[in-house]
Amino acid sequence: MAGTARLTPDRAGEEAGPPLPVAPDLARAFQDYLGFLQAERRVSPHTVAAYAKDLTRFFFMLAEHLGGPPTLAGLSALKPADFRAWMAKRSADGLAKTSMARALSSLRGFFSFLQRRGLADNPAIAQMRGPRLPRSLPRPLSVPDTEAVLEMAGEVARQPWVQKRDVALVTLIYGCGLRSAEALGLRRGDAPLGDVLRVRGKGNKERMLPVLPVVQRAVNAYLEALPHPGGPDDPLFVGVRGGALDGRQLRGLMQQTRILLGLPETASPHALRHSFATHLLAGGGDLRAIQELLGHVSLSTTQRYTAVDPAGLMQAYLAHHPRAGRLPPGGG
Repeated sequence: MAGTARLTPDRAGEEAGPPLPVAPDLARAFQDYLGFLQAERRVSPHTVAAYAKDLTRFFFMLAEHLGGPPTLAGLSALKPADFRAWMAKRSADGLAKTSMARALSSLRGFFSFLQRRGLADNPAIAQMRGPRLPRSLPRPLSVPDTEAVLEMAGEVARQPWVQKRDVALVTLIYGCGLRSAEALGLRRGDAPLGDVLRVRGKGNKERMLPVLPVVQRAVNAYLEALPHPGGPDDPLFVGVRGGALDGRQLRGLMQQTRILLGLPETASPHALRHSFATHLLAGGGDLRAIQELLGHVSLSTTQRYTAVDPAGLMQAYLAHHPRAGRLPPGGG
């Protein structure tokens, strides 16, 4: 008999997905896992839906592969070849490497939950290796991808004030071109609510940065929602218990965001700083001014740091060069 688990967790006003072809014990475990993600892990509904979709596709493939509804005991009996068959099927369907990595992560999370609850135990899942993703220096994001990151960052967390914190953090890093450590090192007294932000970077070098209104609004919205009291010397960005947010948590936020958006592994927190510089240069910004904003000692560092596509560079040239658009003498 097929179970009653759904494609995505039921939410008010949304139509539930079709029943899954799984046995009742696995259906209950699946729903318990989704509830665990929401209630205990406090994962955002968007992320829960992504995990649910990955697992749902695995269950449908497994039912076809086994010739019947899978059970919890059946999950424990799966061999590495069964998991490889699932990965091969997803690859043949055209799933991107980043999406495959997320799907495998979803599967491991579910099996880990089953093992902790004493419902199923399958060491074979730990032997599975995800697709090799390209590893390289952080590259700038396109403008549309950057905007998507700034928007999606607020969907990862479940608590509303944490959502506002995440939006404020990534908006600040991109809007001011900060290093991750610089953003996380800010105190509440440094909060960029005015037109200028004072930052101490590498070598204890201080620089003054202009603050866009969108950055001011994002930080102000976060501070208004922040439930933890604090003075001007307390960390600006804090975790759910009120302690200082660290780089590992910021990297985790960006990892979840890029996986949900299907972006490459290079979409890291530092890539937002690269994007700040690259987008300014592509828009006609002066390289030496960008050097000052980034806090680089050497202009050659800034030159290596920025990367502008030829189309963007030509657009900036035509928009800002004094002779652009003028006809040559005698031309007509």
